[in-house]
Amino acid sequence: MSVMSESTPQSPAPQTAPTSTELRVERTGTRRYVGLSSRGARVEIGSADVEGVFTPGELLKIALGACTAMASDFTVSRRLGEDYDATVHISGDADRESERYPRLEELYELDMSEIDAATAERLVAMIRRSVDKACTVGRTLQAGTEIALEIETGIDPR
Repeated sequence: MSVMSESTPQSPAPQTAPTSTELRVERTGTRRYVGLSSRGARVEIGSADVEGVFTPGELLKIALGACTAMASDFTVSRRLGEDYDATVHISGDADRESERYPRLEELYELDMSEIDAATAERLVAMIRRSVDKACTVGRTLQAGTEIALEIETGIDPR
């Protein structure tokens, strides 16, 4: 005679979607701001004539360079090892007439002296593919993006 017992099947723990980081910029003085994230990060922002701050355009360039480096990190570390050195330089002057950056240039410095020329050439191609595929900042800049600006005045519209 077989006895059946009731058991409650173990259900997997519910997976919660990662919450997006909340970002804000707060004014700290004349043309001086601080950028803050809900993860505790902080960056000082201001005019080019203020010491110790980044301008918004500099932050844009840094975001592009960091995205390039990070998008290719796994690809490069698999070929050069976890402790490889890399520096991405980003430049590009603003066109003040149109208030935009018509061209941004990146120079990715990566020591490949330990590998042969053919392997280095393949790695460069792989880096380009990784960046083209996974650098959200670069892809956004190349494609353009829609920006929606709302202004909350604190005035009751009634």
